[in-house]
Amino acid sequence: MFQLQKQFIRLIKIMERLRGKNGCPWDRKQTQKSLLPYLLEETYELIEAINKKDVKLIIEELGDLLLQVVFHAQILKEKKGVGIKEVIKCLNNKLIQRHPHVFSDKKDLYKDYHVREFWEKHKKEIKKRESILEGIPVALPSLLRARRLISKATTLGFRWNDNGTIIKKIREELKEVVKELKLRRKKKFEEEIGDLLFAITALAYYNKINAENALYKANNKFIKRFKKIEKLLNNNLPPKKILQLWNKTKS
Repeated sequence: MFQLQKQFIRLIKIMERLRGKNGCPWDRKQTQKSLLPYLLEETYELIEAINKKDVKLIIEELGDLLLQVVFHAQILKEKKGVGIKEVIKCLNNKLIQRHPHVFSDKKDLYKDYHVREFWEKHKKEIKKRESILEGIPVALPSLLRARRLISKATTLGFRWNDNGTIIKKIREELKEVVKELKLRRKKKFEEEIGDLLFAITALAYYNKINAENALYKANNKFIKRFKKIEKLLNNNLPPKKILQLWNKTKS
């Protein structure tokens, strides 16, 4: 524990020095807004490391993400007088408040979905939100945002009955997509594509699949297969021949 505290204090002091009078010009120039692209980049790099199951890379990327937290906290301390100490204190209090079944005598939260329902209701009360759907970042990738919307709605009992019901909904939305495609109504076509994607995300969610992760893997699969035929595509092959080559990569 002592070594952990020592290393964490060292990290804070390194950041203070980098931001100090004789520190690094690049670090001193940064603002919370200018750091936002790096925060997103480091998050996605960590996701990639976790998907690769590369422990060494996960450690490195967790460190890079932690750096972003410390960096933002240091800027906040310089501007507003509150920093990493207040961040950690706020987090500790939040963890205890959201886990009364662990830190107090509330024992009726014995299933994971009980805990999730409690969290959503608690957040709505504490933050004085009009809707349980408030608080989901607009900047989230749309598949992730759809998943969070569906997840929050289920805590109040809103959900499709079973897979069959959702699949029926998907088929309905697909028919609408085809209809608007034939009518060439671009705005309506876009709307129906969105409805179809939302329904597919719901099917994934209810079967414990993250649609964002599923699409991530599909993208990687496409890259792997495409590379196998990429060089041959420069020969002005007819579409039928290209499709035959593509089907070969699948088998």
